[in-house]
This record gives sequence, structure tokens and C-alpha cells, in this order.
Amino acid sequence: MNQASDAALPPTLPAGGEPGPVLTRRSALRLLARSAACIVIAAVALGAYALVYPGRMPAAVGAIVEHITGANPRPVRLLRPARAPLSAVALLGKEIFFDQSLSASGTQSCASCHSPKNSYAPDNAFPVQFGGAHMSEAGYRPPPSLTYLYRQAPFSIGPDQGDTDVPVDLTQLASQAAGVERAQKTALATPAAPAMVPQGGLFWDGRADTLQDQAIGPLTNPVEMANKTPEDVAHKLLQTKYIDQFKQMFGPAIAGNPSLLISEAMFAVGRYQLEDPSFHAFTSKYDYWLEGKARLTHAELHGLQLFNDKDKANCAGCHLSQPSKDGLPPVFTDTQYEALGVPRNPAIPANKIPKFFDMGVCGPFRDDLAKQTQYCGMFLTPTLRNVANRKVFFHNGVYHDLKQVMDFYNLRNTSPEKIYPRDASGKVQKYNDLPPQFHANVDASDAPFDRKPGDRPAMTDQDIQDIIAFMKTLSDGFDAGGS
Repeated sequence: MNQASDAALPPTLPAGGEPGPVLTRRSALRLLARSAACIVIAAVALGAYALVYPGRMPAAVGAIVEHITGANPRPVRLLRPARAPLSAVALLGKEIFFDQSLSASGTQSCASCHSPKNSYAPDNAFPVQFGGAHMSEAGYRPPPSLTYLYRQAPFSIGPDQGDTDVPVDLTQLASQAAGVERAQKTALATPAAPAMVPQGGLFWDGRADTLQDQAIGPLTNPVEMANKTPEDVAHKLLQTKYIDQFKQMFGPAIAGNPSLLISEAMFAVGRYQLEDPSFHAFTSKYDYWLEGKARLTHAELHGLQLFNDKDKANCAGCHLSQPSKDGLPPVFTDTQYEALGVPRNPAIPANKIPKFFDMGVCGPFRDDLAKQTQYCGMFLTPTLRNVANRKVFFHNGVYHDLKQVMDFYNLRNTSPEKIYPRDASGKVQKYNDLPPQFHANVDASDAPFDRKPGDRPAMTDQDIQDIIAFMKTLSDGFDAGGS
């Protein structure tokens, strides 16, 4: 070979001014050969695809571009909520949200359990939070995040009721749905009409329909802010530094009307959550990838593929991942309810009572559907946005990281002995956080739960790591300029 082929090419000077690594002509030729080989392989692949699937070349090109570059070959325009300065009512709501004086202890506010530093969820890893007059009372469930609730519909059962002034009888609807076969949850398919499964609402059991209704709950809950009556809340509001703002906005007579004062205060808290962009920022890496402004790594792309694979993880069966037809960004929940059969969490003080069971929609914290036992064990599907920031998972906080969560989905049916404890006789106590008579409510038909003991799990360990890598792209605050 010509000796000149090994001669060093002139060194390059990066932005810092220091010489870069020396590139020989031989290594340069090798790089060119590898690039040419990649082009040839891609061309052959495209040619073969064209022969087998004529007329589908654009999709094939897009798939190859996505695989090689990590870019979204079909970017979309996302319709985010409009940004504007907060209204006077929303600013008042912000004051209330952070006001510790409204609690019986004088040390707890809405932000204590819904920290803006942690996507409006708790900033600690306790399975439940402590409250009460002396901050010594344990809660029953981990507070969910308050983010991405701006499109949450009121609680309902069955098809959308639409705009109607006729009060909905949930018990009647539930009775009509009894015995109807459960809708199949399949990733990327059109969401099935929830003939049996409830939808919408706030809290883990959907017992509040609006942000305003949700806000008053913790103020009078004995294990949270612990005011004994709504009148106690009104009295505390009259002592605040912002009471004059109430009088200016709603008239001076509001000071003498406790129920109206509380109603307007909770309305203000709701307006704060609706207007402040931090509650629905849509600034994740995935959002920017959808818009063509960021690139996903190979692991993240593979994780997205598995997330949307109806036969593998099937996460998108409940955590919808596609923008709507009119460009609304996905909020990664179908807002429906599922009974997953997560194991009992012995760290929750209430669970030390053997006969105590938290059964979600049918009780104990809502009682209007207590007799509709087909819903026992069902809890609201939460958004997966900012899921990588969470410290505890599921309605009972039994898991503390995403690997544990994914192992539960992967092994619950194939290796239940790895998920649930054994009783004194050595028998695996499957679905041990739900009374046996309601075990039939647990989802055992949707992937990855459509497997039996001894079957190969739906996902490998590497699959799980890649899905977790993708879920980390759902965290807000991504710098699109640095992608």
C-alpha cells in the first residue's frame, strides 16, 4: 500500500482552539467505506421493502430515518394551553394554595403534599403523608400529582353523557353495566367505550368532579389539614392577609357568608391550577420529539416501541401516547379505572388491621357505589407524565422505583411468587390487598397480564430498561435547544 495513505491529515481545530485527534488517510478511508456500506445496506433494505410492500415506501423511509437519527420523521404541531398572566382570581388561589395557616396544625398547606418542586406530588418517599392537628395522623393513600388535570372530565360510567342538565344516576348506570364484558385495552387502538369501567373524576377513586371540589377535601380531612368543619376554614380565611382581596373581587358581604367565602376560595384554587402553566407545561423531551425538535436515543426509541406494542408492554392501552387529531398533546392516561391487584403495603398503618381493605371506587372513602361490587379494587389510571420524578407508585405506594413497577407488570401472572408474600402454609397470597370475592375484578386479559404461571414474561430485563428510558423522556423541563 502507498505509504502516503498513512500520512496524517492536517489536524482540525475545534471551537476551543486546541488540536483535535489526528486523522490519518487510512482511517479516513475506513470511515468513508463504513458510511458507504451503511448507505448500501439502507438502499437494499428499502428496495426489498418496496418489493414486498409496494406503495408503502414513505413509511419505510420514515422508520429508517427514525432508527438512524432518532428524529421523528412525521412531526406534528402540538396545541398547548395558551399562556397569559394569571388572573386576579388565580393569584388569590395561589396564595391559598401555599397558606399553612389554613390547617389545624398551622404547618400544612396544599403545597405540603403537592410540591411544585416535584410535579405537584409529595417530595418524599413516604407511602402516605402525615397530617392532623399535631401532624401525627397517617393518611391512607399517597397523594397523586395535580399536574395534567386540566382536561379531566367529571366521573361517569359508560359512554360520555354529553351536555345534559339531567342529573346522572351513577347507581342506575352501574347496574346497567353489570355483567357487560370488560373492554379490551390495546395500545394504539381507538380507546374502547368503557361500558363497564368508570372514567373521569379526581382522587384515586374519582369522588370529586372538579378541581374546586377536590380542593375542599383535604381542608376538612382529619388526617390532612384537619379542620373540624367548613366554618373553621371560613374563620381562618377571615384572618388571612388576603381577605381584602376577597372583598374587592366578590364584595364586602362575602365576609359574613361562610359558605360563599369557602366556595369562592376553592374556585380560586381551581383557577390557579388551570391557569398556571406549571400544572401542564408539556415541555418534556417526548413533546419536543413529537414536534421534531428533539432526538430520542436508540434505547428511548425502543422503549417507545415496546410501550406502544399491544403484545408486549401494552402501556399505551391505558396510558395513551398519541396526540389527538386536533393536536392536543397526550396526557398519558385514558382516565379510566383498573383493578391491577397490586400487593398490600404493610407500611401503611391502616393495613395493620387485617379486615381493612381500600377498594377504590366501591369504598371506603366514597359510598355511593359501595353496592356495585364489580368496581371493587378499581383505581384511577394516573398520568405517566413526570413519572420518573415520583417517589412512590400505585394507590398504596407499595413500590418506590420504576423497575419495581415494571417487574410487577411483567411477573404478576408468570411468577406471582416474586410479587406476593406466602401464607403460613407456603401458598402464594395473590391479590392479597383485595378480598377474595372481588379477585375476578382484577385485569387478567390485557397484555402483559394475558399470561399464566410458567409462561415466558412479556418483556426481557433489557426491554424494561428501555421502557424506563422512554418514560424518563416524559419529564417536563427538557432543554430542546441542547438536544
